[in-house]
Parts: sequence; structure tokens; C-alpha cells
Amino acid sequence: MSRKYKFKEKDGAYFISFATVFWIDIFTRIEYFDIIISSLNYCRKNKGMIIFGYCIMPSHIHLIFRAANENPSDLIRDFKGFTSKQMINAIKENSQESRKDWLMWMFKKAGEKNPNIQNYQFWQQNNQPIEIWSLKVFEQKLNYVHENPVKSGFVLQPYEWKYSSARNYYESDENVMNIDMN
Repeated sequence: MSRKYKFKEKDGAYFISFATVFWIDIFTRIEYFDIIISSLNYCRKNKGMIIFGYCIMPSHIHLIFRAANENPSDLIRDFKGFTSKQMINAIKENSQESRKDWLMWMFKKAGEKNPNIQNYQFWQQNNQPIEIWSLKVFEQKLNYVHENPVKSGFVLQPYEWKYSSARNYYESDENVMNIDMN
């Protein structure tokens, strides 16, 4: 991975995106979204993750965050490791999941290509964090995060996407997760 994409400033704010292996659309069921939201909430309350913006798309997540404990790399590693296990178990146990066999086969196939993985790989390993060094960059990245569902054709306005902090900035009462706006 390029040096350009490392967490250089441990106390800095970062824009980061991470995708499922093979860009598989996983986040299509409420229970899968709920795993991610619950994990982000846990990280906010217990691990010092300060979240300024997020968007959960079918195959990837965008996040603007800072690590209060100055450990952004560890925080993302732990989040991805935990959610990977949770998602794989949720898919295995979901009797309504019509793609279960195919999904598990794809996760296994991805894991076989990676010597660091024992069984299944859920997330791609690259993160490419980009440091937020100015208000202009913050606004640019936040706008990109919020416009993602619009550009994908899922909604007409950013605040219409349920799993996005655009609702928080729009001051909607129907937020699925609190964020840190200060």
C-alpha cells in the first residue's frame, strides 16, 4: 500500500472508504445495516470514535472520523474484524438469505487468496484513508459522502438515504445514528 494512504496524524480526522470483497452488494437487508450501525455506535461510545459523517451503501461504507484515543488504524482494524465476523454469521444464520451459498462461496474464495485470512474474507483489505486538513477538504468529503446515494440513483436528495449522516445535517428526527457535529 502506498505511503500516501496511511494514518499519519494519529489525532487527525480522516475520510475513509472500505468495500466488501468483489464489491458484492451485501447491505440490502435491514439486519445487515443494523450490524454496521450498532458497531459504529459501540465504537463511538466505547472506543473513542468521533464520527462526523457516514454513508452505508450496498457494497461499501464511507466514513469521516477521528480517533479520540489517537489510534485510527487500530480502530478501523477492530471495526472491520468485528463486523466481518458478525456479517458472516448473520448471513449464515439468515434463512431468508437467498444468496447465502453464493455469498459464502465468494467470501471463502476471497479468503483463499489472502494468506492472512483463515476462512472467509468479508471486507477488502485496503482502506486508503485521506487526512482532513482543512474545512474546505472536510466539506468536499462530506458532500461526496452524502451525494453518493444520489449519484447511484437510489434517492433524489441526500437526506432521503436512511443510512447516511445527511439526515443528521438536515436535522431530521429520523436518524438511525447520532454523529459528532461539533
